Amino acid sequence: MSDLHNLSVKALVTLLQTKEVSAVEVATRFLARMGGNPHNAFLDIDSEVTLAQARASDAKLADGTAGTLEGVPVAHKDVFVTRDFATTAGSKILNGYRSPFDATVVQRLRTAGMVTLGKLNCDEFAMGSANENSAYGPVQNPWDTARVPGGSSGGSAAAVAAGLAPAATGTDTGGSIRQPASFCGITGIKPTYGRASRYGMIAYASSLDQAGPMARSAEDCALLLSAMCGADLDRDSTSLDMPSEDFSASLNNSLEGLRIGIPKEFFGEGLAADVRAAVDSALREYEKLGAKLVPISLPRTELSIPVYYIIAPAEASSNLSRFDGVKFGHRAKDYTDLVDMYKKTRAEGFGKEVKRRIMTGAYVLSHGYYDAYYLQAQKIRRMIADDFQNAFKECDVIAGPVAPSVAWKFGENANDPVADYLADIFTLPASLAGLPGMSVPAGFGAQGMPVGLQLIGNYFKEAQLLNAAHRLQQATDFHLQKPAGV
Repeated sequence: MSDLHNLSVKALVTLLQTKEVSAVEVATRFLARMGGNPHNAFLDIDSEVTLAQARASDAKLADGTAGTLEGVPVAHKDVFVTRDFATTAGSKILNGYRSPFDATVVQRLRTAGMVTLGKLNCDEFAMGSANENSAYGPVQNPWDTARVPGGSSGGSAAAVAAGLAPAATGTDTGGSIRQPASFCGITGIKPTYGRASRYGMIAYASSLDQAGPMARSAEDCALLLSAMCGADLDRDSTSLDMPSEDFSASLNNSLEGLRIGIPKEFFGEGLAADVRAAVDSALREYEKLGAKLVPISLPRTELSIPVYYIIAPAEASSNLSRFDGVKFGHRAKDYTDLVDMYKKTRAEGFGKEVKRRIMTGAYVLSHGYYDAYYLQAQKIRRMIADDFQNAFKECDVIAGPVAPSVAWKFGENANDPVADYLADIFTLPASLAGLPGMSVPAGFGAQGMPVGLQLIGNYFKEAQLLNAAHRLQQATDFHLQKPAGV
Protein backbone atom coordinates (compact mmCIF):
# COMPACT_ATOMS: atom_id res chain seq x y z
CA MET A 1 0.00 0.00 0.00
CA SER A 2 1.40 3.35 -1.01
CA ASP A 3 -0.50 5.39 1.59
CA LEU A 4 0.40 3.46 4.75
CA HIS A 5 1.95 6.56 6.30
CA ASN A 6 -1.34 8.45 5.96
CA LEU A 7 -3.47 5.85 7.73
CA SER A 8 -4.78 6.30 11.24
CA VAL A 9 -3.76 4.13 14.16
CA LYS A 10 -7.24 2.57 14.06
CA ALA A 11 -6.90 1.74 10.35
CA LEU A 12 -3.44 0.25 10.85
CA VAL A 13 -4.72 -1.93 13.71
CA THR A 14 -7.42 -3.31 11.41
CA LEU A 15 -5.04 -3.98 8.52
CA LEU A 16 -2.51 -5.69 10.78
CA GLN A 17 -5.09 -7.85 12.54
CA THR A 18 -6.61 -8.97 9.22
CA LYS A 19 -3.05 -9.57 7.94
CA GLU A 20 -3.54 -7.34 4.90
CA VAL A 21 -0.17 -5.83 5.80
CA SER A 22 2.65 -6.99 8.06
CA ALA A 23 4.23 -5.09 10.92
CA VAL A 24 7.55 -5.28 9.09
CA GLU A 25 5.97 -3.72 6.00
CA VAL A 26 4.49 -0.88 8.05
CA ALA A 27 7.73 -0.25 9.95
CA THR A 28 9.76 -0.30 6.74
CA ARG A 29 7.51 2.34 5.19
CA PHE A 30 7.94 4.71 8.11
CA LEU A 31 11.68 4.11 8.36
CA ALA A 32 11.98 5.04 4.69
CA ARG A 33 10.09 8.28 5.32
CA MET A 34 12.35 9.06 8.27
CA GLY A 35 15.48 8.82 6.12
CA GLY A 36 17.47 12.06 6.28
CA ASN A 37 15.51 13.05 9.41
CA PRO A 38 13.01 15.49 7.87
CA HIS A 39 12.29 18.57 10.00
CA ASN A 40 14.99 17.45 12.48
CA ALA A 41 12.21 15.61 14.32
CA PHE A 42 14.26 12.61 15.53
CA LEU A 43 17.26 12.43 17.82
CA ASP A 44 17.86 8.67 17.68
CA ILE A 45 16.85 6.06 15.09
CA ASP A 46 17.91 2.42 15.01
CA SER A 47 16.28 0.53 12.14
CA GLU A 48 17.57 -2.82 13.39
CA VAL A 49 15.82 -2.41 16.74
CA THR A 50 12.62 -1.22 15.05
CA LEU A 51 12.52 -4.09 12.55
CA ALA A 52 13.28 -6.63 15.29
CA GLN A 53 10.28 -5.36 17.23
CA ALA A 54 8.17 -5.49 14.06
CA ARG A 55 9.14 -9.11 13.42
CA ALA A 56 8.20 -9.95 17.01
CA SER A 57 4.81 -8.30 16.44
CA ASP A 58 4.24 -10.31 13.26
CA ALA A 59 4.91 -13.50 15.23
CA LYS A 60 2.32 -12.49 17.85
CA LEU A 61 -0.20 -11.55 15.16
CA ALA A 62 0.33 -15.00 13.65
CA ASP A 63 -0.04 -17.02 16.85
CA GLY A 64 -2.98 -15.11 18.34
CA THR A 65 -1.16 -13.43 21.23
CA ALA A 66 -1.22 -9.92 19.75
CA GLY A 67 -1.74 -6.86 21.92
CA THR A 68 -4.42 -4.26 21.24
CA LEU A 69 -2.02 -2.10 19.18
CA GLU A 70 0.22 -4.87 17.87
CA GLY A 71 2.54 -3.79 15.07
CA VAL A 72 1.53 -0.12 15.02
CA PRO A 73 4.57 2.22 15.04
CA VAL A 74 5.06 4.91 17.67
CA ALA A 75 7.86 7.36 18.43
CA HIS A 76 8.73 8.63 21.91
CA LYS A 77 9.61 12.10 23.12
CA ASP A 78 13.21 12.07 24.26
CA VAL A 79 12.37 12.63 27.91
CA PHE A 80 11.15 9.03 28.25
CA VAL A 81 14.06 6.74 29.06
CA THR A 82 14.49 3.70 26.79
CA ARG A 83 16.83 0.72 26.88
CA ASP A 84 17.16 0.37 23.11
CA PHE A 85 17.59 4.04 22.19
CA ALA A 86 19.67 6.88 23.60
CA THR A 87 17.90 9.37 25.90
CA THR A 88 19.17 12.94 26.05
CA ALA A 89 16.15 15.08 27.03
CA GLY A 90 17.39 17.37 24.25
CA SER A 91 20.45 18.29 26.35
CA LYS A 92 24.20 18.04 25.87
CA ILE A 93 24.54 16.99 29.50
CA LEU A 94 22.95 13.62 28.62
CA ASN A 95 24.53 13.20 25.20
CA GLY A 96 24.68 9.47 24.40
CA TYR A 97 23.06 8.33 27.66
CA ARG A 98 21.56 4.80 27.60
CA SER A 99 19.05 3.88 30.27
CA PRO A 100 19.08 0.38 31.82
CA PHE A 101 15.26 0.33 31.79
CA ASP A 102 12.20 1.59 29.91
CA ALA A 103 9.84 4.25 31.23
CA THR A 104 6.47 2.84 32.28
CA VAL A 105 4.70 4.61 29.40
CA VAL A 106 7.16 3.11 26.91
CA GLN A 107 6.83 -0.31 28.50
CA ARG A 108 3.02 -0.25 28.45
CA LEU A 109 2.80 0.78 24.81
CA ARG A 110 5.30 -1.96 23.96
CA THR A 111 3.18 -4.47 25.92
CA ALA A 112 0.22 -3.33 23.81
CA GLY A 113 2.36 -4.27 20.79
CA MET A 114 3.53 -0.91 19.50
CA VAL A 115 6.79 -0.81 17.54
CA THR A 116 9.24 1.95 18.48
CA LEU A 117 10.50 4.08 15.59
CA GLY A 118 12.93 6.18 17.63
CA LYS A 119 13.29 9.15 19.95
CA LEU A 120 11.92 12.59 19.17
CA ASN A 121 13.52 16.00 19.47
CA CYS A 122 12.29 18.33 22.20
CA ASP A 123 13.15 21.49 24.08
CA GLU A 124 15.96 20.79 26.54
CA PHE A 125 14.47 19.10 29.62
CA ALA A 126 11.05 20.04 28.19
CA MET A 127 11.66 23.74 28.88
CA GLY A 128 10.23 25.83 26.08
CA SER A 129 7.26 26.79 23.95
CA ALA A 130 8.87 26.63 20.53
CA ASN A 131 11.36 23.74 20.35
CA GLU A 132 14.12 26.30 19.79
CA ASN A 133 15.86 25.26 23.02
CA SER A 134 17.02 21.79 21.97
CA ALA A 135 20.79 21.32 22.11
CA TYR A 136 20.49 19.39 18.84
CA GLY A 137 18.85 22.10 16.77
CA PRO A 138 15.25 23.23 16.39
CA VAL A 139 12.44 21.17 14.89
CA GLN A 140 10.75 22.66 11.83
CA ASN A 141 7.00 22.97 11.51
CA PRO A 142 5.88 20.79 8.54
CA TRP A 143 3.29 23.39 7.52
CA ASP A 144 5.97 26.07 7.13
CA THR A 145 9.60 25.14 7.78
CA ALA A 146 10.41 28.76 8.67
CA ARG A 147 8.13 28.47 11.70
CA VAL A 148 8.36 26.77 15.09
CA PRO A 149 6.39 23.56 15.74
CA GLY A 150 5.62 24.56 19.32
CA GLY A 151 7.18 23.09 22.41
CA SER A 152 8.33 21.27 24.22
CA SER A 153 6.88 18.25 22.37
CA GLY A 154 7.62 19.83 18.99
CA GLY A 155 9.37 16.76 17.60
CA SER A 156 6.35 14.63 18.47
CA ALA A 157 3.89 17.03 16.83
CA ALA A 158 6.03 17.52 13.72
CA ALA A 159 6.60 13.77 13.27
CA VAL A 160 2.86 13.03 13.32
CA ALA A 161 1.96 16.01 11.11
CA ALA A 162 4.64 15.10 8.55
CA GLY A 163 3.62 11.44 8.36
CA LEU A 164 6.86 10.21 9.96
CA ALA A 165 4.92 8.38 12.68
CA PRO A 166 1.20 7.62 13.09
CA ALA A 167 1.40 8.49 16.78
CA ALA A 168 3.85 9.78 19.37
CA THR A 169 4.19 10.31 23.07
CA GLY A 170 4.56 13.76 24.55
CA THR A 171 4.73 15.39 27.94
CA ASP A 172 2.77 18.38 29.17
CA THR A 173 4.03 20.50 32.06
CA GLY A 174 2.42 23.80 31.14
CA GLY A 175 0.95 23.04 27.72
CA SER A 176 3.69 21.09 25.96
CA ILE A 177 1.33 18.59 24.35
CA ARG A 178 -1.54 20.93 23.58
CA GLN A 179 0.41 23.87 22.16
CA PRO A 180 2.56 21.95 19.63
CA ALA A 181 -0.49 19.89 18.66
CA SER A 182 -2.25 23.17 17.88
CA PHE A 183 0.70 24.62 15.96
CA CYS A 184 1.08 21.45 13.83
CA GLY A 185 -2.60 20.69 13.23
CA ILE A 186 -2.83 17.37 15.10
CA THR A 187 -4.66 16.09 18.19
CA GLY A 188 -3.05 15.73 21.62
CA ILE A 189 -4.34 15.09 25.13
CA LYS A 190 -2.90 15.64 28.60
CA PRO A 191 -4.73 13.40 31.07
CA THR A 192 -5.48 14.19 34.69
CA TYR A 193 -2.27 14.53 36.69
CA GLY A 194 -1.31 11.08 37.97
CA ARG A 195 -3.30 9.09 35.39
CA ALA A 196 -0.17 8.13 33.43
CA SER A 197 2.94 7.05 35.31
CA ARG A 198 5.89 9.42 35.47
CA TYR A 199 8.33 6.59 36.18
CA GLY A 200 11.19 6.86 33.70
CA MET A 201 10.09 10.30 32.51
CA ILE A 202 12.97 12.72 33.09
CA ALA A 203 11.55 15.27 35.51
CA TYR A 204 11.22 18.98 34.85
CA ALA A 205 8.55 19.99 37.41
CA SER A 206 7.32 16.94 39.28
CA SER A 207 3.96 18.33 40.42
CA LEU A 208 3.07 19.34 36.86
CA ASP A 209 4.70 16.87 34.40
CA GLN A 210 2.26 14.47 32.76
CA ALA A 211 2.55 12.10 29.80
CA GLY A 212 0.02 11.90 26.99
CA PRO A 213 -0.48 10.73 23.40
CA MET A 214 -0.35 12.75 20.18
CA ALA A 215 -1.94 11.57 16.92
CA ARG A 216 -4.06 12.86 14.07
CA SER A 217 -7.43 12.12 15.66
CA ALA A 218 -9.17 11.85 19.02
CA GLU A 219 -10.01 8.24 18.18
CA ASP A 220 -6.31 7.39 17.84
CA CYS A 221 -5.44 9.27 21.04
CA ALA A 222 -8.11 7.28 22.88
CA LEU A 223 -6.50 4.01 21.78
CA LEU A 224 -3.06 5.07 22.99
CA LEU A 225 -4.29 6.63 26.22
CA SER A 226 -6.10 3.41 27.14
CA ALA A 227 -2.79 1.55 26.88
CA MET A 228 -0.72 4.23 28.65
CA CYS A 229 -2.80 4.85 31.76
CA GLY A 230 -3.17 2.83 34.94
CA ALA A 231 -1.76 2.69 38.46
CA ASP A 232 2.00 2.35 38.94
CA LEU A 233 2.07 2.70 42.72
CA ASP A 234 5.27 0.74 43.32
CA ARG A 235 7.35 2.96 41.05
CA ASP A 236 5.64 6.37 40.97
CA SER A 237 4.53 8.02 44.21
CA THR A 238 2.33 10.45 42.25
CA SER A 239 0.51 7.68 40.37
CA LEU A 240 -3.23 7.52 41.03
CA ASP A 241 -4.70 4.25 42.27
CA MET A 242 -7.05 3.95 39.33
CA PRO A 243 -7.39 1.06 36.88
CA SER A 244 -6.90 1.48 33.15
CA GLU A 245 -9.95 2.63 31.22
CA ASP A 246 -11.26 2.04 27.70
CA PHE A 247 -11.38 5.61 26.47
CA SER A 248 -12.82 4.49 23.11
CA ALA A 249 -16.06 3.15 24.60
CA SER A 250 -17.96 6.46 24.65
CA LEU A 251 -16.48 8.18 21.60
CA ASN A 252 -19.76 8.20 19.69
CA ASN A 253 -22.02 9.39 22.51
CA SER A 254 -24.40 12.21 21.62
CA LEU A 255 -23.43 15.74 22.58
CA GLU A 256 -27.06 16.76 22.99
CA GLY A 257 -27.30 18.94 26.08
CA LEU A 258 -23.53 19.09 26.70
CA ARG A 259 -22.74 22.37 28.45
CA ILE A 260 -19.56 23.95 27.05
CA GLY A 261 -18.16 26.73 29.18
CA ILE A 262 -16.63 29.70 27.38
CA PRO A 263 -14.28 31.63 29.72
CA LYS A 264 -14.34 35.34 28.95
CA GLU A 265 -10.69 35.60 29.99
CA PHE A 266 -9.69 33.39 27.02
CA PHE A 267 -11.22 35.75 24.46
CA GLY A 268 -9.91 39.15 25.48
CA GLU A 269 -7.16 41.44 24.30
CA GLY A 270 -4.13 39.61 22.93
CA LEU A 271 -6.04 36.87 21.10
CA ALA A 272 -5.27 37.06 17.36
CA ALA A 273 -8.30 37.66 15.16
CA ASP A 274 -7.60 34.65 12.92
CA VAL A 275 -7.33 32.33 15.92
CA ARG A 276 -10.57 33.67 17.37
CA ALA A 277 -12.38 33.19 14.06
CA ALA A 278 -11.32 29.55 13.83
CA VAL A 279 -12.25 28.84 17.45
CA ASP A 280 -15.63 30.57 17.06
CA SER A 281 -16.34 28.48 13.98
CA ALA A 282 -15.58 25.27 15.89
CA LEU A 283 -17.87 26.37 18.73
CA ARG A 284 -20.70 26.92 16.24
CA GLU A 285 -20.21 23.32 15.08
CA TYR A 286 -20.73 22.19 18.66
CA GLU A 287 -24.02 24.09 18.78
CA LYS A 288 -25.10 22.24 15.63
CA LEU A 289 -24.27 18.98 17.42
CA GLY A 290 -26.63 19.85 20.25
CA ALA A 291 -24.22 21.37 22.76
CA LYS A 292 -25.00 24.55 24.64
CA LEU A 293 -22.46 27.35 25.04
CA VAL A 294 -22.35 28.77 28.56
CA PRO A 295 -20.43 31.95 29.52
CA ILE A 296 -18.12 31.36 32.51
CA SER A 297 -15.23 33.10 34.22
CA LEU A 298 -11.77 31.90 35.23
CA PRO A 299 -10.74 35.12 36.99
CA ARG A 300 -7.16 34.16 37.82
CA THR A 301 -6.14 33.20 34.27
CA GLU A 302 -3.53 35.99 34.02
CA LEU A 303 -1.98 34.96 37.34
CA SER A 304 -1.23 31.51 35.95
CA ILE A 305 1.88 32.84 34.19
CA PRO A 306 3.73 34.21 37.25
CA VAL A 307 2.51 31.27 39.37
CA TYR A 308 3.77 28.70 36.87
CA TYR A 309 7.10 30.45 36.31
CA ILE A 310 7.74 30.39 40.06
CA ILE A 311 6.62 26.83 40.84
CA ALA A 312 8.03 25.06 37.77
CA PRO A 313 11.55 26.58 37.97
CA ALA A 314 11.61 25.93 41.73
CA GLU A 315 10.96 22.24 41.13
CA ALA A 316 13.39 22.19 38.21
CA SER A 317 16.19 23.62 40.33
CA SER A 318 15.84 20.58 42.57
CA ASN A 319 15.22 17.96 39.89
CA LEU A 320 18.16 18.99 37.73
CA SER A 321 20.66 18.96 40.57
CA ARG A 322 21.29 15.26 39.82
CA PHE A 323 22.97 16.18 36.51
CA ASP A 324 26.40 16.97 37.93
CA GLY A 325 28.80 14.77 35.95
CA VAL A 326 29.36 12.27 38.77
CA LYS A 327 27.28 9.20 37.94
CA PHE A 328 26.13 9.63 34.34
CA GLY A 329 26.05 12.03 31.44
CA HIS A 330 28.56 14.68 30.41
CA ARG A 331 31.55 15.51 32.61
CA ALA A 332 33.92 18.44 32.06
CA LYS A 333 37.41 17.35 31.01
CA ASP A 334 39.51 19.88 32.90
CA TYR A 335 38.78 20.73 36.53
CA THR A 336 40.72 21.26 39.76
CA ASP A 337 38.41 19.76 42.39
CA LEU A 338 34.88 18.40 42.86
CA VAL A 339 33.21 21.80 43.09
CA ASP A 340 35.03 23.00 39.98
CA MET A 341 33.91 19.85 38.17
CA TYR A 342 30.27 20.53 39.13
CA LYS A 343 30.48 24.11 37.91
CA LYS A 344 32.18 23.38 34.60
CA THR A 345 30.06 20.31 33.83
CA ARG A 346 26.80 22.15 34.36
CA ALA A 347 28.03 25.27 32.56
CA GLU A 348 28.99 23.18 29.52
CA GLY A 349 26.05 20.78 29.62
CA PHE A 350 23.04 23.04 30.17
CA GLY A 351 21.64 25.50 27.65
CA LYS A 352 20.64 29.11 28.32
CA GLU A 353 16.96 28.48 29.03
CA VAL A 354 17.70 25.64 31.45
CA LYS A 355 20.23 27.79 33.30
CA ARG A 356 17.72 30.64 33.43
CA ARG A 357 15.05 28.46 35.01
CA ILE A 358 17.44 26.80 37.46
CA MET A 359 18.60 30.23 38.62
CA THR A 360 15.02 31.48 38.91
CA GLY A 361 14.04 28.41 40.89
CA ALA A 362 16.98 28.68 43.26
CA TYR A 363 16.16 32.35 43.85
CA VAL A 364 12.47 31.86 44.74
CA LEU A 365 13.39 29.04 47.14
CA SER A 366 16.16 30.96 48.85
CA HIS A 367 15.99 32.26 52.40
CA GLY A 368 13.99 35.46 52.57
CA TYR A 369 12.15 34.87 49.31
CA TYR A 370 10.45 31.48 49.86
CA ASP A 371 7.44 32.99 51.66
CA ALA A 372 7.21 36.01 49.37
CA TYR A 373 7.28 34.04 46.10
CA TYR A 374 7.03 30.26 46.30
CA LEU A 375 4.51 30.04 49.15
CA GLN A 376 2.33 32.75 47.64
CA ALA A 377 2.42 31.00 44.25
CA GLN A 378 1.22 27.76 45.83
CA LYS A 379 -1.70 29.58 47.47
CA ILE A 380 -2.76 31.13 44.17
CA ARG A 381 -2.40 27.73 42.49
CA ARG A 382 -5.03 26.41 44.89
CA MET A 383 -7.28 29.35 44.03
CA ILE A 384 -6.88 28.65 40.29
CA ALA A 385 -7.99 25.05 40.90
CA ASP A 386 -10.97 26.35 42.88
CA ASP A 387 -11.91 28.65 39.98
CA PHE A 388 -12.22 25.60 37.73
CA GLN A 389 -14.39 23.76 40.24
CA ASN A 390 -16.71 26.76 40.46
CA ALA A 391 -16.88 26.86 36.66
CA PHE A 392 -17.70 23.15 36.42
CA LYS A 393 -20.84 23.76 38.48
CA GLU A 394 -22.14 25.60 35.41
CA CYS A 395 -20.66 23.51 32.58
CA ASP A 396 -19.39 20.05 31.67
CA VAL A 397 -16.45 20.99 29.42
CA ILE A 398 -14.51 24.21 28.98
CA ALA A 399 -13.46 25.36 25.50
CA GLY A 400 -11.27 28.08 24.09
CA PRO A 401 -8.08 28.72 22.13
CA VAL A 402 -4.90 26.76 22.84
CA ALA A 403 -2.60 29.70 22.14
CA PRO A 404 -3.07 33.42 21.41
CA SER A 405 -1.58 33.07 17.90
CA VAL A 406 -0.54 30.58 15.27
CA ALA A 407 3.06 29.35 15.18
CA TRP A 408 5.56 32.17 14.93
CA LYS A 409 8.74 32.29 12.83
CA PHE A 410 12.10 31.12 14.15
CA GLY A 411 13.96 33.80 16.04
CA GLU A 412 11.00 36.14 16.57
CA ASN A 413 11.26 35.80 20.35
CA ALA A 414 15.00 35.10 20.54
CA ASN A 415 15.76 38.16 22.65
CA ASP A 416 12.53 38.08 24.65
CA PRO A 417 12.00 34.80 26.54
CA VAL A 418 8.98 36.32 28.30
CA ALA A 419 7.16 36.41 24.95
CA ASP A 420 7.41 32.63 24.81
CA TYR A 421 6.13 32.41 28.38
CA LEU A 422 3.08 34.54 27.51
CA ALA A 423 2.17 32.13 24.71
CA ASP A 424 1.21 29.59 27.40
CA ILE A 425 -1.45 31.74 29.05
CA PHE A 426 -4.40 29.52 28.00
CA THR A 427 -2.76 26.18 28.74
CA LEU A 428 -1.13 26.93 32.10
CA PRO A 429 -4.30 27.15 34.23
CA ALA A 430 -5.37 23.54 33.56
CA SER A 431 -1.84 22.31 34.21
CA LEU A 432 -1.64 24.10 37.55
CA ALA A 433 -4.98 22.57 38.52
CA GLY A 434 -3.95 19.09 37.34
CA LEU A 435 -6.95 18.88 34.98
CA PRO A 436 -7.14 16.96 31.69
CA GLY A 437 -6.94 19.08 28.56
CA MET A 438 -6.53 18.55 24.85
CA SER A 439 -6.01 20.30 21.55
CA VAL A 440 -8.23 19.55 18.56
CA PRO A 441 -7.65 20.92 15.03
CA ALA A 442 -10.13 23.75 14.48
CA GLY A 443 -9.12 25.21 11.13
CA PHE A 444 -6.45 27.56 9.85
CA GLY A 445 -5.37 31.12 10.42
CA ALA A 446 -4.91 33.85 7.85
CA GLN A 447 -1.37 32.66 7.16
CA GLY A 448 -2.47 29.10 6.39
CA MET A 449 -1.20 27.83 9.73
CA PRO A 450 -3.20 25.42 11.91
CA VAL A 451 -5.31 26.59 14.84
CA GLY A 452 -6.21 24.34 17.75
CA LEU A 453 -9.31 24.33 19.92
CA GLN A 454 -8.59 23.59 23.57
CA LEU A 455 -10.99 21.40 25.55
CA ILE A 456 -10.59 21.17 29.34
CA GLY A 457 -12.47 18.67 31.51
CA ASN A 458 -12.93 18.03 35.19
CA TYR A 459 -10.77 15.43 36.92
CA PHE A 460 -10.93 11.97 35.34
CA LYS A 461 -13.20 13.18 32.49
CA GLU A 462 -10.80 12.22 29.69
CA ALA A 463 -13.47 10.06 28.06
CA GLN A 464 -15.85 13.01 27.91
CA LEU A 465 -13.17 15.21 26.32
CA LEU A 466 -12.33 12.56 23.74
CA ASN A 467 -16.03 12.11 22.97
CA ALA A 468 -16.45 15.86 22.40
CA ALA A 469 -13.33 15.97 20.22
CA HIS A 470 -14.31 12.88 18.21
CA ARG A 471 -17.79 14.18 17.43
CA LEU A 472 -16.30 17.48 16.24
CA GLN A 473 -13.89 15.57 14.02
CA GLN A 474 -16.77 13.56 12.56
CA ALA A 475 -18.40 16.86 11.60
CA THR A 476 -15.25 18.54 10.23
CA ASP A 477 -12.18 17.49 8.27
CA PHE A 478 -9.48 19.73 9.75
CA HIS A 479 -7.68 16.75 11.34
CA LEU A 480 -7.49 15.06 7.94
CA GLN A 481 -5.71 17.94 6.21
CA LYS A 482 -1.97 17.54 5.85
CA PRO A 483 1.04 19.71 5.00
CA ALA A 484 2.18 19.79 1.38
CA GLY A 485 4.04 16.67 0.32
CA VAL A 486 2.72 14.41 3.07
